[in-house]
Amino acid sequence: MSFQRSTSSLMEERTRVNGHFSDTESSLASVSTRPSHALHKAHKLAHLFSYLGASNPLPAPIEADDVVWVMDNVAFRGRGGQWEAEFVAATFDHQASPAVVDIVGDIASKVGLSKGAREEQTIEERIAPFIMEVLPGRQVKLNFGGSTAIKLGPGGRNGISSDVRKLPNAKAGSLAQSTTDVPMGVVGSLKMKTLYAEPEGWAVISDIDDTIKVTQTSDPVGILRTTFVSEPMPVSGMPKLYARLHKLLTPSAPFFYLSASPYNLYPFLREFRETFYPHGQLILRDSSWMTLSGLLSSLTLGTERYKTDRMKKIHRWLPRRKLICVGDSTQSDPEAYGDIFRSFPGWIKLILIRKVTDVAAVGIKEKNEDKRFEKAFEGVPR
Repeated sequence: MSFQRSTSSLMEERTRVNGHFSDTESSLASVSTRPSHALHKAHKLAHLFSYLGASNPLPAPIEADDVVWVMDNVAFRGRGGQWEAEFVAATFDHQASPAVVDIVGDIASKVGLSKGAREEQTIEERIAPFIMEVLPGRQVKLNFGGSTAIKLGPGGRNGISSDVRKLPNAKAGSLAQSTTDVPMGVVGSLKMKTLYAEPEGWAVISDIDDTIKVTQTSDPVGILRTTFVSEPMPVSGMPKLYARLHKLLTPSAPFFYLSASPYNLYPFLREFRETFYPHGQLILRDSSWMTLSGLLSSLTLGTERYKTDRMKKIHRWLPRRKLICVGDSTQSDPEAYGDIFRSFPGWIKLILIRKVTDVAAVGIKEKNEDKRFEKAFEGVPR
């Protein structure tokens, strides 16, 4: 497994060098150009205690000018057979960075737009989650299924909380709808869905970028264009494939969309998923808040380790499910899926890798060579 990781890391490094990622990252406009606003909004003790994350004894409440996201999830049978699920929430200050004009102009220039182009409005809307300041130590109240009160958080220093909570009983395959209990004026992703998934049956783990969505992950300017300017486009043929999979596996089969994209893109990717693909849980990275350069590094560094870590979590939730894993050749999907196949024999039943045919133009040719796949899938039956 260690050799696989080193192979994947070397491939990432060469891709970044060939694509001049470091040059693009270092030239992006800075987001964090103003002092922290959080200290003016909450008691200093609450700010200090936010370093304790979920152990914070003095969480701060959501206020009317905050932004809150609660994220779709999958319920599973925990110890004793009771339903439970991991809830992820994020909180921000609605006030954007005063550097927004510079950031919009910077991105527009890098993707080849002229000053004042109409696409600048699209850029400004999509960069909002990167320029809102995160609010540590907030606690979000949720009305689960319209009847059960659940407290989420308090969040850590990155404004994100992740909590496993026990749930009321429900029929397998049912979809519970929940809303946040927040003051008037709060905006964001205030509603979420929870799919109840029994321990047995099928499930799907799918990559997003360049597997089901055109992202151009081997080209920094391509990433900026497809993320902040262009209409999100599904990879040709993939919506039909996933619709067929969903029908074959029954609506109760959970779909996990596992991406190296940062959580800043959750609303953007959730809308894309809802438009083109079966409902499912988006699992994203939480390591690049308030930094555009972090978007590029998130998609191109350490993706194998990140994905194997998250798949181990899914295995803890649903160890008896039969998994179908779908990925592509631009990132480390082959290596990550091969690692997990060997780590949990019998769990993964099918691996599908989309060979991106223009990868030589946007990355390095060796990503599509047979020897790469043979090494990544060593010990995996054809």
